[in-house]
Amino acid sequence: MAQARKISKPVKDTKVPDYKIKLVKDLADMIKASRTVLVASTKGLPSAHFHSIKKNLRGKADIKIARKSAILRALEQANLEGLPELEKNITSDIALFLSDLDAFELSALLNENQSPAKARAGDVAPEDITVEPGPTDLIPGPAISELSGVGLKVAVEGGKLAIKQPATIVHKGDTIKENVASVMTKLNIMPMKVGFDPIAAYDAKAAKVYVGIRIDKKQAATDLRVAISKALSFAVNVKYPTAETIKFFLAKAAAEEKAIQALIDKSQTNTQQNVQGG
Repeated sequence: MAQARKISKPVKDTKVPDYKIKLVKDLADMIKASRTVLVASTKGLPSAHFHSIKKNLRGKADIKIARKSAILRALEQANLEGLPELEKNITSDIALFLSDLDAFELSALLNENQSPAKARAGDVAPEDITVEPGPTDLIPGPAISELSGVGLKVAVEGGKLAIKQPATIVHKGDTIKENVASVMTKLNIMPMKVGFDPIAAYDAKAAKVYVGIRIDKKQAATDLRVAISKALSFAVNVKYPTAETIKFFLAKAAAEEKAIQALIDKSQTNTQQNVQGG
């Protein structure tokens, strides 16, 4: 019996459309012409906020959103030294920022353009969230048990609920539970931020990729002040002489000189009294 003849399937035409080729070429040209290529996550970013940030960054950075495959092809086509390291940080839901600004300056701009947002169950707390004492707009009822359920001490004052003691309802790095998120919404606490989240950036001048460059100027200034105070205290404790520490050493020496002189004066007084008494 003769075997049935296999019918071969027609080969699909895999020719890449011209508009995709142009998209990749244009993107590659922009990458080559930019000092900084920054990759940022767009996950959870509302459309209105996207357009607001795009408007605020006009003249400072171009924002490009494309498929992951197109971005990877453009990076490969740009063929710049060190650029392949950036490809490792390309995921879904990302945008490319192309700019002549320094990578860290651009990241700081993105942070400044973030807006406060309500927390949802499952979010990770960016910092300790502490509820301070004071009045609320909540009326007595189910809200009493809701607030008490997250560790808040409440009382009724003037027909509304008031929080009597400060309490930390979630700690930095903890996953926010549904009941905690609900209480924060009722108290109008918005601990989260909505905006582009920088992932990594390529600096063409240094031919280097920086990862995790989330720049918060206010927090950086606070951290710097804390570091300076700790460094000064350490230098004083180990008796390291500098222009900043010498005044502490002189003040300590003056205080010790007074203490020693007081002991000498007391000793001389006691000696004289003993002599006179003898």
